[in-house]
Amino acid sequence: MSKVEIHGYAIVSDNDCIADASGQTPDVLRNDADWAYFQAELNKSDVTVLGRLGHEANPNPRGRLRMIVSSSSTGLERRADGWWWNPESLPWAEAIQTVLPKGGRVAVPGGRLVFDLFLGIGYTAFHLTRAEGTFVPNGVPVLSGCDDDTRAEALLSAHGLKPGPRQILDPRGPVSLTIWRNGSQDS
Repeated sequence: MSKVEIHGYAIVSDNDCIADASGQTPDVLRNDADWAYFQAELNKSDVTVLGRLGHEANPNPRGRLRMIVSSSSTGLERRADGWWWNPESLPWAEAIQTVLPKGGRVAVPGGRLVFDLFLGIGYTAFHLTRAEGTFVPNGVPVLSGCDDDTRAEALLSAHGLKPGPRQILDPRGPVSLTIWRNGSQDS
């Protein structure tokens, strides 16, 4: 199989949330510097994998190739708006071999269930941006295992990812980025 790199991308609050109780991204997690970084990373990717709700909520004006994770698919289907994939019906290796037969870079911007799915499949890197000093009450955590006692960093570490240096994307806040890389791969 051709080489496939899987990169996860999330901006989280101090309590590891990616969305508020209604599932929407709160203003405290919207940051121009993070958005610019994220868009540049998407430009480097060959396909973007996201959940159905994220697909429906986020237009695709640049026409990037998308793979939508959804139980409404019978396996892997090519539709007008992208590839629709049901991981319960078709393994990742088979699905990505069809979508990217020559290999390439996969961007995974979530949501939580998609982040969980790829935590099991294995990230090459997870780009964890933190809007420091923010808190999202009753929010949706980036990973299902996050709670008051278990941070996102601990879950990434438990799955073999190692942190790179903390970078400041925006000194206001600040908004910081740590890229967690698979310890068994050269990246």
